[in-house]
Amino acid sequence: MSKRAVVARALRRVAAWCAVVVVLAAVAGFCYESVARQGDPSVPGRLVEVGGHRLHLHCTGSGAPTVVLEAGLAESSASWDVIQRGLPGRVCAYDRAGYAWSEDGPAPRTADRAAAELRALLAAAGEAGRYVLVGHSYGGTIVRLFAHHWPELTAGLVLIDVTDENATEALQVSRPLLAAQFTVNQVLARVGVLRLFGDALVPADATAAARASAPVVYGPGSMAAARAEAWAAADSAAQVRATVRPGAWRDLPVVVVIPAGQPATAVDQAGRLAALSSRGRVVVAGTADHYVQHAQPDLVMEAIRSVR
Repeated sequence: MSKRAVVARALRRVAAWCAVVVVLAAVAGFCYESVARQGDPSVPGRLVEVGGHRLHLHCTGSGAPTVVLEAGLAESSASWDVIQRGLPGRVCAYDRAGYAWSEDGPAPRTADRAAAELRALLAAAGEAGRYVLVGHSYGGTIVRLFAHHWPELTAGLVLIDVTDENATEALQVSRPLLAAQFTVNQVLARVGVLRLFGDALVPADATAAARASAPVVYGPGSMAAARAEAWAAADSAAQVRATVRPGAWRDLPVVVVIPAGQPATAVDQAGRLAALSSRGRVVVAGTADHYVQHAQPDLVMEAIRSVR
């Protein structure tokens, strides 16, 4: 046997053993995660039946109108913890299908479907309208569709650095990239890596509540839900784009919040959104952070109070 053949054989053997180690580690991680998740934090709110699956709804305080908080892509009700605790009155945060404590819902996971499920959730939970709808990033797409379908239930809108429905090319390009990212995160969570190294893997600007429940709010279910929403993002953008027309929001109180330092195109888009209502206005935050509600919670709470 030649020297090259001996080396090749040795390398194949090493590769085989490495594969065995990886498989064994994955199995061990899967078992560890399956056992450890039994001790995960309990549901903060309550689970409400919505068309064959249950969604997690967490409401605090009392009074009207109720503030409804809609998280962005790959985020949960826990991302609103600071805002929810800081606002007086009735405030509700929830988890879309598949996220955190909510059960999976039917496909495709478009924004229009999410808006319909939110409407059904609030009705089934006995949370009477009207509502001040607050949406961050992709969550803005959902609350805009809610306001379009149920204007009689909408008391005001606060849109925080929301997704631009006209950026169709960017949405198409990012779709496979986001799907791959969320798939990797899902696998890492399922084999226990997130639970073991949570501080290193959880987003840097996550709230304390999100960090405390990281294996749930950033767990495999949440990552699968985020992947499904990302894959349907272009369809969701088309759905909200179809609602845009001059005066669409009539005299609805609307605040469009954008981070500092945005390009002219983003500033123009914010202005066009605000102009859909005769009472719309743009607020530029003092932070360049996409998560304005984390970096400047007081500004966001003031925006909510102004339309309440």
